[in-house]
Amino acid sequence: MSNKEVKAALKSARDAIRNKEYKEALKHCKAVLKQEKNNYNAWVFIGLAAAELEQPDQAKGAYKKAIELEPNQLLAWQGLANLYEKTSQTDVKGDLADVYQKLLKLYESGDKQKWYDVCNKLVDLYHQEKKYLEVSETWQKLIQMKQEEGAEKVELHQLWKKMIQLLKDSAQNQDNKTEQLLLTAFEHAVNSADTVPSEDHQNLYKDFIQCLSKFPHEMARLEMACNDMMALYPTVSYPLEVLCLHFVQSGTLSGEAMQCFSRLLEMDESSGPGIIGFGVKCLQEKKYKEAIKNLTEGLQKTTQCPAAWRYLAEAQMKIHKHRDAIQSCNQALEGLGTSDDPSLQWKNLILQLKAEALIKLADAGAAEEAIKALEQIVDASSDPMVLAIKGQAYLNKGLMDQASKISQELLLSHPDLAESHALEGFIHYSQKNYEQAERSFLNAIERKAETAEYHQYLGLTYWFMSDETKKDKGKALTQFLKAAKLDSYLGSVFCYLGNYYRDVAGDKSRARGCYKKAFELDGTDEKSGAAAVDLSVELGDVDAALSILNEVTQKTSTGTAKWAWLHRGLYYLRTGQPSKAVTDLQAALRADPKDSNCWESLGEAYLGRGSYLTALKSFRKASELNPELTYSIYKAAAVEQILGKYESAIATYQQILKKTEDYVLALKGLGECYLMLARSALDNYFDRKAVDYIQQALEFFTRATKYHPDVSCLWKLLGDTCTSVHVISPPKVNVQVLGSLLGKNADKQVLKKSELLRLGGRCYGRALKLMPLPSIWCDLGINYYRQAEHLTAVGTDTNEISELLEKSLQCLKKAVRLDSKNHLYWNALGVVASCTAIGNYALAQHSFIKSVQAEQTSVVAWTNLGVLYLATGNVEQAHEAFKVAQSLEPSYLLCWIGQALIAEMVGSCDAMDLFRHTTELGMHTEGAKGYAHWVCSTLLDKRNRETELYQYNIVQMNAIPTAHVVLSKYTERNPDDASAFTMLGYLNECMHLKRQAADAYERAALLLKNSEDTEKYNIAMQDYGRSLCALDQCDKAIEVYSSIPLTEFDSIVGIALAYFKNGLFQESIEAYKKALSVAESEQDKARILTALAILEYKQNRVDAAKTLLFKCSLKEHSMESLKALCTLGLVQQDATLATAALKELLKHEKGNDGIYDRCLIASAVYALQGRNVLVQREVSKAIHSNPDNSALWSLLSRLVPLYASQKAKEGAVAGSIAHELDVKCGKEVLLNIAVNQLAAGRHMLEDEKNNPLKNIQKAIRLCPDNPSTWAVLMAACHAENTVVCLNNTQPKRTGLEMTLVSTVSAKTGENNLPRNYIQTLEDWCLCQAITSLEETGKLSEAEALCTKGLKSCPEHPALFLLLRQIQCKQLLQSHKELPDNILEELRKTVMTSSTSVSAWQWLAKVYQSQRMMMGAEMCYRKSLQLASQQGNWNGKLSSLLGLAMLALEICMANVSDEHWPSLVQEATTEALKLSPCPLAALLQALLQYNRKMGARETRRMLERVVYQPGNPETVVSVARWYLLQHLYAKDDHELIDVLIENAKANGDVRVLELNEQLSSSA
Repeated sequence: MSNKEVKAALKSARDAIRNKEYKEALKHCKAVLKQEKNNYNAWVFIGLAAAELEQPDQAKGAYKKAIELEPNQLLAWQGLANLYEKTSQTDVKGDLADVYQKLLKLYESGDKQKWYDVCNKLVDLYHQEKKYLEVSETWQKLIQMKQEEGAEKVELHQLWKKMIQLLKDSAQNQDNKTEQLLLTAFEHAVNSADTVPSEDHQNLYKDFIQCLSKFPHEMARLEMACNDMMALYPTVSYPLEVLCLHFVQSGTLSGEAMQCFSRLLEMDESSGPGIIGFGVKCLQEKKYKEAIKNLTEGLQKTTQCPAAWRYLAEAQMKIHKHRDAIQSCNQALEGLGTSDDPSLQWKNLILQLKAEALIKLADAGAAEEAIKALEQIVDASSDPMVLAIKGQAYLNKGLMDQASKISQELLLSHPDLAESHALEGFIHYSQKNYEQAERSFLNAIERKAETAEYHQYLGLTYWFMSDETKKDKGKALTQFLKAAKLDSYLGSVFCYLGNYYRDVAGDKSRARGCYKKAFELDGTDEKSGAAAVDLSVELGDVDAALSILNEVTQKTSTGTAKWAWLHRGLYYLRTGQPSKAVTDLQAALRADPKDSNCWESLGEAYLGRGSYLTALKSFRKASELNPELTYSIYKAAAVEQILGKYESAIATYQQILKKTEDYVLALKGLGECYLMLARSALDNYFDRKAVDYIQQALEFFTRATKYHPDVSCLWKLLGDTCTSVHVISPPKVNVQVLGSLLGKNADKQVLKKSELLRLGGRCYGRALKLMPLPSIWCDLGINYYRQAEHLTAVGTDTNEISELLEKSLQCLKKAVRLDSKNHLYWNALGVVASCTAIGNYALAQHSFIKSVQAEQTSVVAWTNLGVLYLATGNVEQAHEAFKVAQSLEPSYLLCWIGQALIAEMVGSCDAMDLFRHTTELGMHTEGAKGYAHWVCSTLLDKRNRETELYQYNIVQMNAIPTAHVVLSKYTERNPDDASAFTMLGYLNECMHLKRQAADAYERAALLLKNSEDTEKYNIAMQDYGRSLCALDQCDKAIEVYSSIPLTEFDSIVGIALAYFKNGLFQESIEAYKKALSVAESEQDKARILTALAILEYKQNRVDAAKTLLFKCSLKEHSMESLKALCTLGLVQQDATLATAALKELLKHEKGNDGIYDRCLIASAVYALQGRNVLVQREVSKAIHSNPDNSALWSLLSRLVPLYASQKAKEGAVAGSIAHELDVKCGKEVLLNIAVNQLAAGRHMLEDEKNNPLKNIQKAIRLCPDNPSTWAVLMAACHAENTVVCLNNTQPKRTGLEMTLVSTVSAKTGENNLPRNYIQTLEDWCLCQAITSLEETGKLSEAEALCTKGLKSCPEHPALFLLLRQIQCKQLLQSHKELPDNILEELRKTVMTSSTSVSAWQWLAKVYQSQRMMMGAEMCYRKSLQLASQQGNWNGKLSSLLGLAMLALEICMANVSDEHWPSLVQEATTEALKLSPCPLAALLQALLQYNRKMGARETRRMLERVVYQPGNPETVVSVARWYLLQHLYAKDDHELIDVLIENAKANGDVRVLELNEQLSSSA
């Protein structure tokens, strides 16, 4: 290729590059290179094209080849620079810099603008690489080039600023040359500024000064720059601040520095550096507190000044704020760590200062930290001061050997150093070697006499040195005074000076001053603060003490300064400010929660505030922390006593007495508790319990007086205890009293009521001798009055009574004279003056009025005044007085009793309501008897039973139980009131409490026996005889009736009934005939004729009985005779007679009276007629009219399982309603509920709380003597065992059969029950036991029991059938075919019980097991026929289901006979008509499954069984099994998932296992 062709090829390559056809360009270049390997342009073009084609290595090689050929040509260098600039690789940046350098040389003599561009790129590259020296040098060349070109000043100024921006961000990391170039740039920039002064120039100057401040060796330059800026900008504080910080950091406080500080503060008084500077000045002038103030304030504004923190630490050390000094040192060290050029000297000084501060804390942890700080000091081992400090650190840490070693080394190497001898002294002092310590401290003082610490420790050495110095503390005082003079901030010295003046000199005033000074210097010195407060209180300066405490508590938070909070809390407690005391003591406890004394004080504060529960907790906490604090235990018991927790208080008091038996406060507290328990028992009319409490109270009070006979309150309490028996009837008062109280040697002596009351008077007298208080005079007067009251009740000599009453008046008058403003004394005087024996009503009225005047809200005085007016016949005034009392206190009982008596007196209809209200307010004898009288009167009036007033007063207000309760309490307190016992007996009869009624009537008769009122006695005996007859104590009743004249109708009828119940029919007939002769009303005559008819029936004269009853019913439509006639028809199974009598009864007896008897009789008649539906319907109709009649609900519950067992669930509900309406009928109702639940198939797995077993267990607990409950329990256990067997679990209640059979037999023997009932119940239990044994597999035991039963009753078909069933079961278990003769024998056995539905069903199952399907079908049909005839719903349902299951079994065996599928359909349809039976629905679904497994109807029917709520799980599980197979056959995975979830939720393991099998096979 010629040159011309080469040029043409290069031109083509250039054109291709211009057209971006880089590959084409490469071809042309390669063609050129084939001819000319060293063609420069070809290599450059290759480099360019390769770069564009992103082939950097080829491009780089081409450019370098071109450079080799022509090193001074620009094209290749430019191309290489462009290539490097495009690449992102970091390793080419160095090469790029070299390329830029080469380009600068090539451009230097040529294109200046390109040179500047390349220079900028090179600087940027160096800046990115943080090569600041190269940046500065390159940029300086650029500026020089500009200067040589004669650039303007503004442009040069911007270039210098750009240089500053490039270098200033990394000023700390630059070498000296770069640093100098940066400073030069700053100087040029500052000097070349166009506008001076200006904001930009000012900011530039600030940056310059800031940069200079980072270089410690440029301080002269810094000062000059600051001065120059101050000259230019005299109002700007920044240069002054920097200069001030420079002076502080350097530690030089020359006049110039002070001038700077002053000038800065004049310019800006809040400037931190200026304040710091003055703080340092104050430190040098020994104004330590002012220095701390200034330095702290300055450092808040300028934190980055380590020197200032060091000065602050030094000032804090001077005033012994060691913890603050440590914090300051830490701040200084932190500042040094972040400063540009940490000063080693500064760091060593700060570390040493920190170690000194830590040592002053005298703590092992602080000592360890001090050692660590000292180890950081450079060349610490060569500094004796540092070694001395380390020795003290070891000493504080308890490392005596190391401390001694350092001490010895220092003494050898630096014997003239005071610190060496001081360290030796500290070691000896800590070891209590006071003589050696004295020598060491004297040597230290000799070398450095101005150190206060040495004098202090020398003083302490003298203080503890020996007995001589202990007696004479003069040397110690001298050293303490010297120490205080040398260091007026050394608080501990002033504390010891306080100790000296207080304990040695006895100068409390000066001691207080020293303690106060010590506490002012060291606010953490609790000992000094507490001593200052205590001495202030002793000196009577409470305000000073309080001011100290207030100051401390204001400064500190809760949880600290415990002593201050505690002292102030105790002060508030002493001055009666418990709420404030609580707050302070709580704060003290936050500081020390384990302080038992503080808890005790807090308890006192709570007690003073009335917070008894929290006080109790506080006292208990105190005693827990310190069980030896007897006072805390006592106070806890006292608070429990206040809260009325007397039993708990007694236990706590007893705990104290176990430790200290002579603790009088505990004895007194025990006595008070028992006295309060006695009063509470008396309020509740528990008199015997009260007597026991009184006896115990007397014992403890007596023991207390034995230890402290001079305490008046103990004798008063004894008097109160003795007098409290005044309300108790005399026979109950037999109290054992310690002989020491009676002045006798006997251990204990029993006192009667009169003796105890006299003893109470003597105790009050003893109390008066010790302390003649008016309250005790009043108590003594009341005691005399109670004595007189008792003697009046027992009928003693009237002279003695008069004498006692006179004494009572005199004592009460004495009390009134001593304190005429006390309303209680006037009231007591009025009560005594108004008593019958004195009858001074004028004095009484005067006293009550004075009591009211003394206390206008005295409800007691107003009530007593009303009683006085009522007693004197002033009814209106009495009413007004009672009305005022009611308005004052509506809950006060006695004023309501007064109003009730007035209402009774004037014949008001509100009297009963008022008396009832008194019983609601509380118990009082007058109110109790009054209300009981009104209740009994209302009950005896038979005419008003249907009135609303009767319903309200008696029924709604629950009058009978209320009156019974209050009257029982009344008779307990008043055992000699015959009328009260008569009323109590009547109320007991109304509540069917027969035994209690007989006891009450007997007591009434006994009280009236010797009375003159024979009529009342005869009535009481009649009542007693009637109650005995109700108890079936007929012999005794006859005896009672015979003891009184039998002239009255009631007494004759009563003895007639007694004769009848005793079996003396002839005597009864004679008595009834006599009663018939004296009967006045036709109704009474009709009832007597009915009774005579019953007697005729009892003597088997049925016709005569019918005649009498017909005569009675025709003559006067007596309901009793009609009921008796109907009952006679029922007993005789005479449906015609029973129906006619019932019709007549229903015709004449209307309304709700006797509704239960009518329903019962009507239901029995319908049952006799075989109309079972009407049995339940009759009772339901009655309930509809009387939904609140519990007896009707109970009757319905009893009849449902007998005549409508399909409604057994509703029967259980009826029983529950009956139980809710009347809890008293629970014995019978719970039995009925259990029977209904058994009939409904309820069991424990359905409901753990409401099931037959639980309910019958409750019934047995209520009435364990009822044999029927035990029989139902046997049935419930059998049902539960059957259910658990169906669920494949083991039965739990096995082996109970014989026990329950024996129990039923025992209970029937104990009760007087009809013989037929007993026989039927025992037979049923025997059959049930045999069945249970058979089903649990105990066949031999069952057979033995059958055989035993047949021996006693050979003609018992049910037992014989059971025996055959057991024997057959044994044969069937062998899985052998039964011979025909055995089958015939079984059929004959069933024929003997041909009316038994279950027998035919059993025979059907036997035939079915022998594959005799037609025979089985006939047996099921026979059982169905019998059940239909008998109205046996359960029998019909079970027979239909048996038929259906029999037919389904044949269908599932794929027998081609349409008879069996139609039989399944027919039987299940009839079953579903009887009830929504889940099993019938399942059988229909299985029939459908057998016919068409894959049909949609099959799935629908099975799903209905599975997902229907309430279906038994045993039925559902079978349906689920078949449904799963159907769904797998249909491959319906969605429904399969739903079914499996249902199975999991119900725990159906069988279905889950089947699912696993089907899914694996699928």
